[in-house]
Amino acid sequence: MILESILTVSIFIVTLVLIFSDKINRSIAALGGAVLMVLTGLILGFYSEEEAVATLDTNTLGLLLGMMMLVALLEPTGFFQYLAVWVARLSKGHPVRLLVLLGAVTSLVSMFLDNVTTVVLIAPVTILICEIMGLNPQPFLISEALLSDTAGVATLVGDPPNVLIASAADFSFVDFLTHSLPIVVVVWFVALLTIRLLFRKDLAATPEYPDAILELNPDEALKDRKAAIKVLYVIGGAILLFLLEEILHISPAFIALGAAAAGLLLIQPDIKVLLKRIEWDVLLFFGALFIMVGGMEQAGVMGAFSTLFTMGKGLSPVVLGLILLWVVAIASAFIDNIPITIALIPVILNLASTGINPNPLWWALAFGAGFGGNGTIIGSTANVVVVSLSERTRHPITAATWNKRGLPVMLATCTAASILYVLLYPWLSR
Repeated sequence: MILESILTVSIFIVTLVLIFSDKINRSIAALGGAVLMVLTGLILGFYSEEEAVATLDTNTLGLLLGMMMLVALLEPTGFFQYLAVWVARLSKGHPVRLLVLLGAVTSLVSMFLDNVTTVVLIAPVTILICEIMGLNPQPFLISEALLSDTAGVATLVGDPPNVLIASAADFSFVDFLTHSLPIVVVVWFVALLTIRLLFRKDLAATPEYPDAILELNPDEALKDRKAAIKVLYVIGGAILLFLLEEILHISPAFIALGAAAAGLLLIQPDIKVLLKRIEWDVLLFFGALFIMVGGMEQAGVMGAFSTLFTMGKGLSPVVLGLILLWVVAIASAFIDNIPITIALIPVILNLASTGINPNPLWWALAFGAGFGGNGTIIGSTANVVVVSLSERTRHPITAATWNKRGLPVMLATCTAASILYVLLYPWLSR
């Protein structure tokens, strides 16, 4: 299996290089890698089409699709813009208060909806608010991305790696609330304090027009109040069902798709327009990665990685978890955390089959993947979106600017998470 392992790892690495080269769409690169992986498997006889299809995690894909549809229903109502303007007025023109409030709202929404979509909708309004007040938008945009990435780790639906981990580990929505949320709350405040310290000079500047924000009317940003209320009720119902999923014995994917169906019945939008808002490329990206990792697993690559981790079996389980957390965090700063998570899931499953308790390792993977993405621009899709939007302003965010802020936040949050991981290890082991 040496030849098969070398070829499959080579395909995966080349695909990752293409994904982050910006020369080709990441979904097209991933799809090409998946086709090449299956073709290699067919020629060498270690991976069939049926096995490739079986690797697709329908629970993950269904959950993502359902949540995307709910976001697509809520987006045109103007609800996100309404929230941004409302908190801006609440800040009364005080820069620090504005940063905290915008960051908190973005984080709260990101715990239940896709953080990339949340940033895409709130960041432009943030830029407008800063222009009206005469403020540099950099601190606010960067903080929204960093805090959104951090808060997304708190819930099952808050971050794509969490969805993947929950499906593989059979974790429920409640499991994330009881195990991840308490740690994320502390880490979020650590991130906020670090951001406040890093941007102290920018936030000390007096706005040119501090009272201008009071002239904005949040109601004008809300385009369809009735539709927004209906969708929010549906999302609230979905969250309630997520909390009861273990009692009702229904999957998160079924809940999300059911909620999406209920939203469609209540709103009855133009289905063609709505389907255009769905991030089909993201679903394709996920599916292709599942197939590629499945090929590496069939070739014995994941078994080899599991053996390497098993060699550290003599280490304390806490130390093993910390190593995983930091390795994943560092890797996530330079490579999107989604392929890293998909690649490591079979490794942890293999470790579980050797008698190692996998639960703490799952949480270490979640924390490393979630907090590590803050380190660089390319570590998170939300980071890339914010940087792209900042290029329309007089203060574009450069890689150097991000590294000076994002890297310290990553180190601070991962350090805080490591301390809490050690202190709460017995609880995370359950």
